[in-house]
Order: sequence, then C-alpha cells, then structure tokens
Amino acid sequence: MFRVVRKREWHPTITELWVEAPWVAKKHRPGQFVIVRVDENGERVPLTVVDTDKEEGTICLVFQKVGKSTFHMGLLNPGDAFADVVGPLGRPTHIENFGTVVCVGGGVGVAPLYPIAKGMKEAGNKLISIIGARTKELLILEDKVKAISDELIVTTDDGSYGMHGFVTDALKQVLDRDEKVDMVVSIGPVIMMKFVAKTCEPYKVPLVVSLNSIMVDATGMCGACRVSIGGVTRFVCVDGPEFDGYQVDYDELMQRQQMYLDEEKRALEKFREEHPEAFQGVC
Repeated sequence: MFRVVRKREWHPTITELWVEAPWVAKKHRPGQFVIVRVDENGERVPLTVVDTDKEEGTICLVFQKVGKSTFHMGLLNPGDAFADVVGPLGRPTHIENFGTVVCVGGGVGVAPLYPIAKGMKEAGNKLISIIGARTKELLILEDKVKAISDELIVTTDDGSYGMHGFVTDALKQVLDRDEKVDMVVSIGPVIMMKFVAKTCEPYKVPLVVSLNSIMVDATGMCGACRVSIGGVTRFVCVDGPEFDGYQVDYDELMQRQQMYLDEEKRALEKFREEHPEAFQGVC
C-alpha cells in the first residue's frame, strides 16, 4: 500500500498529494511518470512525478479532477493509501547544458514541467519559464517555478493576473528578442502544444513536448497510447512521453482523446450520484 502523507488543494479541481513510494523516489528522473490505482477495481491513471523527497521516501503527484478516477483520487486524505503506484516509467528527459532553455507550461501541465525545468537549471542552463492558466485561481506552482528560474513570465487568458494573453504570446515575445534560445520545452493541453509548435517553427528552435495521452498498461502491449510522430506510430508509455514537438500529429491526438467521452461522462455521473462529497466546490 502507498500511503498519502500530505495533501494540498490548489483549487476545487486541482489536488496535490505526497505519497509514500520509496523505490520510485529513489529511482525517479525528470520526465518520468507513474501509473496509480486508487483501489483494486480502479482505473490505471498515468501521472508525472512532480517532485520527490528521497529521505522521506515520498513522491509528489498533482492532478486535475476531470473524470471518475481523478475525482475518486481527490477523496484520498493523509493516512489513506493507493492500491498501486508503479514506476518510474517512461524515458527520462535528456538534460544537458544547452545554453538558454525556455520552459512553457499551461494549466496543470505546469506540474510535470517543473522537474524538467529544475533539471535544466541544475545542468547550468539559463532558464526562462512561461506558465499560464485560464484565470489566476487555476495557476499552480508559481513560487516553486520562480525559485528555479532566471526569468518567470506568468500569463492568464482573462488577464486576472500577470500578462493578459496566452503562453504563446509570451513565448513569441521571448523568441523575438536578440538573445538566442537554444531549446523550448512545453507541456500542457494538446491544443496549446500544437500552437507552441506553430509559434516556434519560424525560429527553427529545437522543441520538445511531453504528451499526456491515454495510457493503460504502460508497457507498450495494449497500444492505447499510440501516437503518430513524423508519420510513424509510436507508443507514449515506452517511446516517450517526450517527442520532437514538430513531428507530433496533434490533430490526430486530439481526435483520439475524444473517443471515449460518452463512456467517461456516464462513469462520472454515476460516481457523482454515489459520492456527492467529491464534488464540493466544483461547478
């Protein structure tokens, strides 16, 4: 069993849990993820490890409540436990001193971006971080990202905090400077990463994106997480989760993410009827 030791509610729909998983904490490297199950009947959910405490033997997980399984996870409190935490999985981020690295995170994607940004800074890069959310109340990890960044730019879609606009607006401003950017790393909604790629393309700057598509077994056997990269089928769980941002077929990926919406809605509504307490404060 993998016990929850600390919990923070960033927002009624965004939760942070610190979970006992000493072997994962010891072996984890930036960019890797775990597969968790709340109980023996639970769905397998992929979550990037945001941070670790090796001495305590704990890992930090941040997730957004969007479906039945994540709302179920949101009911866990310190002292409760996950049935399974499997990992670390996936290929670690390739980190070295590239020069100037811009890390772009949107929404809850700021959470998996953080350990990569931290690793880039520790490798000696100049780190410019751009993080954004729809509105101020949905912004997460600002202080932690600021602490590791040479420069932090915050955007909100509605202008309630920081720069009024999208992360791509801030990214274009940075790319238009005289200073050379040696790499861009981006994590967030698929539509956001698609437009980050479009923004970067005229500047021919290397771009890495981390894909958060559906994963089930995390061994490459089931094929649920297949994506098209440069016209070739790849599996996010074993070939990724990071890929060349210019090679991803974002439209296909967004289409695949819509495949099980009806089933997901039915499962969520059934869970809402059984556990109304999980939806307190959620519109």
